[in-house]
Amino acid sequence: MDPIRSAKLAELQQLGIDPFPTEPFPINTTAADILRYYPHQKLDFKSVRLAGRLWRKRLMGKASFAVLRDESGDIQLYFQRDDFQEKPELYDILFKKLLDLGDIIGVEGFVFTTKTGEITVHVQRFRLLAKCLQPLPIEKATEEKVYAAFTDPELRYRMRYVDLIVHLPVRKLFRQRTAIIQAIRDFFNQRGYVEVETPILQPIYGGAFARPFTTYHHALEMELFLRISNELYLKRLIIGGFNAVYEFSKDFRNEGIDRYHNPEFTQVELYVAYRDYLWMMELVEALLEHVTQAVLGTTKVQYGGHEIDFSPPYTRKRYYEAIEEVVGQDVRCLSELELRALLEKRGVLLPSSSYERMDLIEQIFDKLVEPVLIQPTFILDYPIELSPLAKRHRSDPELTERFELIVAGKELANAYTELNDPIDQRQRLERQAQRRAAGGLESMPMDEDFLRALEYGMPPTAGLGLGIDRLVMFLCDAPSIQEVLLFPLLRPEGERKGSLS
Repeated sequence: MDPIRSAKLAELQQLGIDPFPTEPFPINTTAADILRYYPHQKLDFKSVRLAGRLWRKRLMGKASFAVLRDESGDIQLYFQRDDFQEKPELYDILFKKLLDLGDIIGVEGFVFTTKTGEITVHVQRFRLLAKCLQPLPIEKATEEKVYAAFTDPELRYRMRYVDLIVHLPVRKLFRQRTAIIQAIRDFFNQRGYVEVETPILQPIYGGAFARPFTTYHHALEMELFLRISNELYLKRLIIGGFNAVYEFSKDFRNEGIDRYHNPEFTQVELYVAYRDYLWMMELVEALLEHVTQAVLGTTKVQYGGHEIDFSPPYTRKRYYEAIEEVVGQDVRCLSELELRALLEKRGVLLPSSSYERMDLIEQIFDKLVEPVLIQPTFILDYPIELSPLAKRHRSDPELTERFELIVAGKELANAYTELNDPIDQRQRLERQAQRRAAGGLESMPMDEDFLRALEYGMPPTAGLGLGIDRLVMFLCDAPSIQEVLLFPLLRPEGERKGSLS
């Protein structure tokens, strides 16, 4: 707590002014609405009530200007001493001396335009609603430049409440995130798809290659896992008779943290019966066109110095062909030693014994092919070893009917023609279990209940997983996933690198 502000708090209490009053202060407008509608006189602004933080003060004797920052933005305020003749101390003491930047106030008055053309609220009454006891790191201006005092990324993520107060573009980003999710939901609902909820705590995790977080339920005396995917539960619903279900799911994977990964993340998964992955590609194109137009008014976005166009159709390349296009060789013809040599020649060094042959091919794709795919590109027909839940390709049993959508060098979506043969599925999960027993911590465990569910019959189905956090990154030109998560996971505060000083 700041000592100067603490002293002002005590002085307020001595004057009988409650710095944290209980009475509500209903508002009837916002800064943004005033700035938007007042010039056109579409609404009555003769008596407005709004509330927010005191953001600037420019004291000028018997009259002063200030800036109020509310949820929607900033608006100029005008205070005149003559308006407070019955209680001049409200202006002379409370406003001029005891109110600090960051204090939350409510104001009443009327809107007018100053001689310089700035839309302003002439304040006739005001009330302190909450005293701010910590100085805000508000932007500072010099003759040379304007700069912000609160720019350290780790501090911004850790103290997101301050970040949101200080940086209006951060508020805009998270409003856009909400709009993106709503646009996806509208797109699915218009097609009659059913939004559902499935368990986050699972007795058996599955649906992806990942290490889970574990916990323990004392009443049931059993180990549980935070879900790494909701795929297998959504497929159970298709088996149960729903034709199309989707879920916005929080998933948790016990993995590293970098620009594109956070252990807790959001994706939407969709499953539609009687469809395949070719149909799903067209749906994804239509979905992303809809979302970008609904949220941004255009299909062209700037991300990482590139202009990315989400208007269909997207380029389509088969998995092995995409690799050969980059490395100049058909990697299916190379031995394990040759694959390692290819990676090393391109500067990718791997542990000597941690990767099997197919792992090396996957590394070639991830490290050498993905980064060069900037415009939205569908990569089709993945090897069966990399896709234990996808249906075998109708014309090549060594491949699966799977695609990934790559944007700006990163996976945005993953989709299959879903495997609905319970015998084939059991064999593939058994192979996963063998890899797991050999030390493959990210291999999928056996799920006997899911296999039993498949034995009751699952119709031909197309499934999709779309990363919400990465989509927000791309549409908002955010450099890291931490920028688009309100509260990303961070190290304990004592280990942070930056400070407010």
